[in-house]
Amino acid sequence: MPAQVSEAIILRTYPFGEADLIVSFFSRDQGKLRGVARRARRMKSSFGSGLERLSHVEMHYFQRETRELVNLDSCELLESQFELAGDYSLSVALDFIAEVSDQLLPPAEPNEKFFRLLVSLLGYLRETRERGVWPAVNYFCLWAVRLSGFLGELDVKPGEKAIVEEMLRRPIGELTPRQWAKETAAGVRRSLVRQIEEHLEHKLRTPEYLEAL
Repeated sequence: MPAQVSEAIILRTYPFGEADLIVSFFSRDQGKLRGVARRARRMKSSFGSGLERLSHVEMHYFQRETRELVNLDSCELLESQFELAGDYSLSVALDFIAEVSDQLLPPAEPNEKFFRLLVSLLGYLRETRERGVWPAVNYFCLWAVRLSGFLGELDVKPGEKAIVEEMLRRPIGELTPRQWAKETAAGVRRSLVRQIEEHLEHKLRTPEYLEAL
C-alpha cells in the first residue's frame, strides 16, 4: 500500500505501549486523523521533534479502511513552535488552541478554513510574540466557534463590538494595532469558551490556566 502524504498540524500525543505514541493530527486534505507512531518515544526516532504540539509538518502515513488508526511512517517538520513554548503565557495559549481544536474538529472531515486559521495564528504568534497572547486567543475563539457553525449571541460590552466586527472582517495580521490586555474583550472570550463547552457538553481543561495568566 503506497504511503499518503498530507500537510498537517499536530494536535495531541499520548503514550501507547512501551515506545509508541498515539497522535491526533489535523491534515489539510483529510481532516482530523489519529495514528500510531511506532518507536516515536525512543531516542533515535524517524519523527524527531516533528510530533511536538502544534508542529506544522508533512506527514507520511498508511491508511486502511477497516482500521480507525492510521500507521504513521515519518514526518517532515515545516514549522516548529518550540521557541514559543519557552514563554509560559505563550505555552498556555498553545495548549488552549490545541485542546479546543482537538475537541471541536470532527474526525475525517477536511476543513480548509480551520486549517488556514491555525497556520495564520501560529505564524502571528511567532512573529509578534511581544504583543502577548490575547489578540491571538480572542481571534481564535471567535473563528473556531464560527467555523464550527454554532456562533451564538455574545456578551459584548460597549467598545468591544467594533473589535468583534473587525476580527470577523480581517485576517489577524491586519487588525488595527491596539494595546491588548487580559481584560480586552474578555467578556467576549469567556462567552465563546462557554459556547464551546456547551457544544461539547463538558468542561475544557485549559481555560482555567489561560484565565490565571
